[in-house]
Amino acid sequence: MFTEEDILAAEEALRRAMLSSDVAALDALLSDDLVFVSHTGQLFDKEADLAPHRSGALRLTRLDITEQELRYLSAGAVVVVRASVSGEFQGARFEGDFRYTRVWQVVDDAPQVITAHCTAVV
Repeated sequence: MFTEEDILAAEEALRRAMLSSDVAALDALLSDDLVFVSHTGQLFDKEADLAPHRSGALRLTRLDITEQELRYLSAGAVVVVRASVSGEFQGARFEGDFRYTRVWQVVDDAPQVITAHCTAVV
């Protein structure tokens, strides 16, 4: 069984991997069956989620977590965070406040994100 500290450590590893576009770390933290709903409502699988990091189209310069809630499930956890994010996407600067909901499951003795949702906080 994973502890709250394990899930929060995985969340921090995910934050660091997103900031540095560490595709290998992201690959390990994201389930092969990932379903991600972006702030625009688009659905992405794992490869589509990794593609902008891999190509350099997405470069985050700030990803500060301002709120975090964790709830355990029988085989994982749900984490809801609020984050201030800035960077560039396809050469265009962006910044905003977003809320992410991630469902973590344990796969091969390691937590992985199986599904995630992002919404802009206005």
